[in-house]
Amino acid sequence: QVQLVESGGGLVQPGGSLRLSCAASGNIFSINVMGWYRQVPGKERNLVATVTNSLRTNYAESVKGRFTISRDNAKNAVYLQMNSLIPEDTAVYYCNAVAAIYGSTPNAYWGQGTQVTVSS
Repeated sequence: QVQLVESGGGLVQPGGSLRLSCAASGNIFSINVMGWYRQVPGKERNLVATVTNSLRTNYAESVKGRFTISRDNAKNAVYLQMNSLIPEDTAVYYCNAVAAIYGSTPNAYWGQGTQVTVSS
């Protein structure tokens, strides 16, 4: 199994910044893609940003130019730097990893989620 532990959420004023972190642990053979998704109550979970093991990134249009995803392959960690936050960014943010454990094919794993609230 692969465990993902997130940190860094909280309450921030509009225009402020937050940095989310996610570390993967377990009997990991490889991690292909890591990323962040977000969800508000009553709506589906949506992609925020992803990064491959070759550091290719992909962003939702709504966060381009404001959010930056990065990854530390040595630490099996992914980060999301969020700047110029707006109230519409308020959501539970989930870390995701497509990872393979030894002797198995890749599967998608999720963290427990961390709340980000943008409000004055």
